[in-house]
Amino acid sequence: MKIEGHGQAKIFTQEEIELLFNEGLQSDRDRALFGICLYTACRIAEACSLKVIDVFTPANVIRSEMIIRKGNTKGKLGTRTIPIIQELRLLLETYKHPEHPYLFPSRHLNHRWKQLYPDRQPQTLAPTSGTC
Repeated sequence: MKIEGHGQAKIFTQEEIELLFNEGLQSDRDRALFGICLYTACRIAEACSLKVIDVFTPANVIRSEMIIRKGNTKGKLGTRTIPIIQELRLLLETYKHPEHPYLFPSRHLNHRWKQLYPDRQPQTLAPTSGTC
């Protein structure tokens, strides 16, 4: 959360996080998405680019580590594996992901991350995976 729009991030207190999870986030999808960002320190674009296979085994069991692929990281320096802690595991257990390759498929067809590049024309945007 930005403080007065000056690029300074405010760190949520434990009470604010609990309030967000208990009253602010209305769906299991939103709780799982925010939980991935919170407990793995990944960016929202990284979380939205996760495939089901990066978090769940083919038998639909939660892995001990999730995979963030090299092409989806900020610097594209390398694939990372991040342990899935118990708090995140509980959130992922309640989230019933859809039958889709991506863990958080887009709610909008042909979504192109327009909010990230508001000054660019649609044809100059790189194609996306259709996530989040």
